[in-house]
Amino acid sequence: MSGYRVGVDIGGTFTDIVFLGDDGAIISKKVSSTVDNYARAIAEGLAQVFEAAGMAGRQVAEVLHGTTVASNAILEHKGARIGLITTKGFRDVLEIRTLRMPKLYNMAYQKPQTLVERRLRFEVDERMNGEGEIVRPLDPAEVARVVDRLVAEKVEAIAVCLLHSYANPAHERMIKEIARKRAPDLVLSVSSDVLPEIKEYERTSTTVINAYVKPIVATYLERLIDDLKKIDVKAPLLLMQSNGGLTTAEAAAEMPMNIIESGPAAGVVGAQALARQIGLSKIISFDMGGTTAKASLVENGEVTRAEEYSVGGGIMIGSRLMSGAGYLLKVPAIDLAEVGAGGGSILWIDAGGVPQVGPQSAGALPGPVCYDLGGSEPTVTDANIVLGYINPEFLAGGSVRLKADKSRAVLQERLAGPLGLSLERAAHGAHLIAASNMMRAIKAVSSERGRDPREYALFAFGGNGPLFAAGMAQALGIAKVIVPPSAGVFSSFGLLYSDIEYHFSRTHRRLLRAVGAAALNEAWGVLEEQARKRLAADGFRPARMRLGRQAKLHYQGQSFELSIAVGDGPLTDASLPELEEAFGQEHERTYGHRAGKDEPVEIVSINLVARGIPELPRVPDKVHVTGEDSAAPAPRQAYFGAEHGWTKTPVLRRADLKRVHPGPCIVEEYDATCIVPPGAAAGLDDFGNIVINIATGKSAPRREAAAAA
Repeated sequence: MSGYRVGVDIGGTFTDIVFLGDDGAIISKKVSSTVDNYARAIAEGLAQVFEAAGMAGRQVAEVLHGTTVASNAILEHKGARIGLITTKGFRDVLEIRTLRMPKLYNMAYQKPQTLVERRLRFEVDERMNGEGEIVRPLDPAEVARVVDRLVAEKVEAIAVCLLHSYANPAHERMIKEIARKRAPDLVLSVSSDVLPEIKEYERTSTTVINAYVKPIVATYLERLIDDLKKIDVKAPLLLMQSNGGLTTAEAAAEMPMNIIESGPAAGVVGAQALARQIGLSKIISFDMGGTTAKASLVENGEVTRAEEYSVGGGIMIGSRLMSGAGYLLKVPAIDLAEVGAGGGSILWIDAGGVPQVGPQSAGALPGPVCYDLGGSEPTVTDANIVLGYINPEFLAGGSVRLKADKSRAVLQERLAGPLGLSLERAAHGAHLIAASNMMRAIKAVSSERGRDPREYALFAFGGNGPLFAAGMAQALGIAKVIVPPSAGVFSSFGLLYSDIEYHFSRTHRRLLRAVGAAALNEAWGVLEEQARKRLAADGFRPARMRLGRQAKLHYQGQSFELSIAVGDGPLTDASLPELEEAFGQEHERTYGHRAGKDEPVEIVSINLVARGIPELPRVPDKVHVTGEDSAAPAPRQAYFGAEHGWTKTPVLRRADLKRVHPGPCIVEEYDATCIVPPGAAAGLDDFGNIVINIATGKSAPRREAAAAA
């Protein structure tokens, strides 16, 4: 009996499910997301695959999941009712935040409301200094009174964040013990457990977010596990973390802050794995779904990670100078730039008569007008139907039938008529504006960070990514586009490539020239012991554990740090100057300059990344998608702009690209549609990826986008 590993990713419109068999066979399924209870769509989708493929739940060996439950709770302000216990004088840290502003010149900008209302933020009269020495002892009786008041307020969780607890957690441990005795059922989130690092706002915000979503995530995971058991799926459930590694359901329930951005991370991990397989060292991953489009950079085979990010503050383009919106999370996460452009993005005309795309989205319900579920605003998907790019009879393999006549009617009424354009010109203009918006995300991770996008391949996936990728590549001068198998459900597929991974950190603030190697080795040893215990609990032998060390350093007096990799093996006093030199080189790469040799370098914190390596490869070298052997439909008319007009365009299946096919052509699959525009050519590589070679140097897409705007 064949075994299957299953990846499940929840999106704003669809829930994507991928089965991967021992023999490399892929079975994919798209079902509409059930917003009232996301777990229901997962169980129903799995059951449908079981019935169609004649398999049983006990054949599932592992379920890997990327979820938006935690991020949605923050976005919708539907998390737990929580209280905060903090040091006297620090009650308003969440209000004061930092000096960073997402809109520098908007005098009317208002910070988002805090996740803990002020009357539920309580102070205790205690004090530690930065060295971890007790300046003012904590009174247990005062703690008991505060806990009792919070219980009387019917809070569901308590966050605890005391000054300098990263240096000495004794007082937080006391509060934790007292709270456990007086309110054993109350959820606790303690900063010395969550983030034992310096910086009060960052540590407080992260601890509060963890408490805010903890009851929601725990309930969701319990419900999901119960629903899986009902269909005889008793396999381990692993969750994708924001950093690109997997964690157990138990660990995710305890530290849900690590899975806030779990969905987008999986696609980047899958793109990284396939890029290594086909020998590409530089790629830009591009993921476009129903609501947003996301881009990320993979350089030299490694994903790029951010040390902190904001959640719940709307869509961010990726500029480090314009951060500060939303709620800060100081946890490692795959570095993404995101824009509000997806298949469900609404087309509208602003007060100046200029057509716009998004960021408002029709979502899953009511969805685009062509879904015929009550939507009344035209969307990007409606425009692509009018252009002939999307087959109304074949979305999700034909399980979702679209009403093309409704798309044409609403675009004529809301866009073409008011603009005085023909229907196809208006639809094509909307398509190009959406592409132009998404190119901002690609530029945010490339040219805005000193990288030339022309040196990279564009790796496109998501339900709409392959539809736009080649046109954007033409405009950006990118020569090659890669579309992987099961592109429309690739974030689910990417889950299957991920490994168990944990990140540990601790503040260890010392001047690098004054600290001894022995002290650093001892500090890292504590983290390594924690890491080995965690991986051993997950069933990994010592030989299958991989530990990577990093140090965060800055010049003394700076506010921000840079992460520097530290090699394996014990540090020696002779190796510390090498670490300082590595920091100087990274500072120059990042900022364009470095200080003189006499400028003291300070180590701020130490980090450890622990990975569990499976005994066997997680994904076979070659995979193949089942159930896509049907003949391609007849050619259809598609519109490729004023230069080419309406063109009779071949419609192909992926297998038809075993020989290179010139554009224009349309590749239709169960989960995605790929557009190969005029001037480009597409074929398959040895691993089943569609490779589109772009005729670069053409600027027509950019000119037309500007004209449409």
